Amino acid sequence: MEPSNAFRPRPLSDALGSHPLFFEPVPPGLRSSPTASEERLESVASLVRSVPRIDALVIPELVDENHEGKPRYRSKDLPAFASALQTRTGREAILNKVVAHLGSPDDLDRWAHEVVGRGVRNAVLVGGASRYIPYPGPAVVEANRACRPIFRAAGGLVGNIAIPQRTGEAHRMLSKTRAGAAFFTTQILFDASQAIEVVREYDLLCRQAATPPATVVVSFAPIADEMDVEFIRWLGADISDSAEDAILDGEEGEDATRSESRALEVWEEIVSVAREHAIAVPLGVNVEQISPRHLEPAVHLVRRFADRPPFAAL
Repeated sequence: MEPSNAFRPRPLSDALGSHPLFFEPVPPGLRSSPTASEERLESVASLVRSVPRIDALVIPELVDENHEGKPRYRSKDLPAFASALQTRTGREAILNKVVAHLGSPDDLDRWAHEVVGRGVRNAVLVGGASRYIPYPGPAVVEANRACRPIFRAAGGLVGNIAIPQRTGEAHRMLSKTRAGAAFFTTQILFDASQAIEVVREYDLLCRQAATPPATVVVSFAPIADEMDVEFIRWLGADISDSAEDAILDGEEGEDATRSESRALEVWEEIVSVAREHAIAVPLGVNVEQISPRHLEPAVHLVRRFADRPPFAAL
């Protein structure tokens, strides 16, 4: 039996203005058997159904790049996985796509129409991993302009990634907002300072440009050991030595609990500063599952966010 809860899934467009809570599960791998893929799907769906406060599911594209920027995909048929999760959970799916790897504007158009045709009406459009590689696909701003009408016609939205530690990020966010981004999901955070700085600057730029700000959805992930820290860094996330020490230095077996506490503290610091400075940028949370073994810890962190203000009050 599903838990009793006054909250019911909201359209993504409504949720973005009122502290959205996202969950980002790991999809089946490229070599997963049909049985293993079904088991992964149902295990994710079952846990999502146990947290009614979750607004949307972000489906990452698992892809590596070689030194020339050519992709090696590690997941298969993500639209099918996203569509099935929507059906089984009642939550909207948001499909991530590295548009830099597409070969032409026609490829981008075909991809967007295929995704919408399979019932997924929201996407996060992502650039390439390196600024030094001449990718064949469009820049993110160009992709936003091309894809926004396609997803909007289906009642959906387009979003992008925000990287708080990247120089000039607030200006990039403004350009992407003007090109159609309705929200940003950040890289995984373990400290608040860079996110606060970017959100404050983005808020100021939007005010100056008379542009309504997109929602910034701050990403967190539970980690349990040094191997997780190395993986997080490989993903491109920034974890300071002090944050690593705060999470990993202590009683053995309690790292995951300290990781959860760190995430909640970082979020509350961001929200506190936003309130203190009357920042108009809407804020939300995305909890990422960084590997198949982290499903239950990730959902546990989602539950901890769901049980705290401002999420529990909605």
